[in-house]
Amino acid sequence: MNMNSIENKVALITGGSKGIGYGVAAALLLKGVNVAVTSRNETAAKKAAETLNNSIDSEAIAIGVAADVRDFDSQKLAVKMVESKFGKLDVLIANAGLGKFGSIEDLSIEDWNAVIDTNLTGVFYSAKAGVEALKTSKGYFITISSLAGTNFFAGGAAYNASKFGVTGFTQAVMLDLRKYGVKVSTIMPGSVSTYFNNNEPSEKDAWKIQIEDIGKLVVDLLEMHPRTLPSKIEVRPTTPPSK
Repeated sequence: MNMNSIENKVALITGGSKGIGYGVAAALLLKGVNVAVTSRNETAAKKAAETLNNSIDSEAIAIGVAADVRDFDSQKLAVKMVESKFGKLDVLIANAGLGKFGSIEDLSIEDWNAVIDTNLTGVFYSAKAGVEALKTSKGYFITISSLAGTNFFAGGAAYNASKFGVTGFTQAVMLDLRKYGVKVSTIMPGSVSTYFNNNEPSEKDAWKIQIEDIGKLVVDLLEMHPRTLPSKIEVRPTTPPSK
């Protein structure tokens, strides 16, 4: 079938202790990929890894790593820890993100900086920290942007700016790195059932994209024939919520 085999690959997922990052980690473990999930909270990262290992029947393993995407040294250390544990890094998924919303009249400087530092500068730090390892492995760099990365909305000045930035950043990095055999893609989801923006996932979110759907999408990208690169993927719920 000319698909890439991803068994025994190694992936680092930022913000992987819950939500989309956790769903991606679970999907990769099922395919035999060793994963490291990060969180600013070491306890949360290690608990997520333990839950993944206990709930998924796989020869691959998950580890939890404390790392802050807003700190370049922290990101470099996370990459080094993955290489020390597994001997390489094949896939880096820049997923960590947050949202602060409000009119420009009300948006605080602190909230602006929190969103830009995490969602945009954090993605840059992740890419910068992992680029040499990915060049060595001819690996894959994936960012999790958003449909808000091409569609603006009132109250979204900070979030739109960060995600528009991630979308453009990733496409430029794709052009930078493909000459080394490194593939780069950005995934732009619409509404996903996660804990984002203080949401508590429940049956009311059944209409939304589920985290396992994003996990399946990542697996599909990694397994795709190496001649083909879907560099920007928009994904949205099939049916909008009922009124």
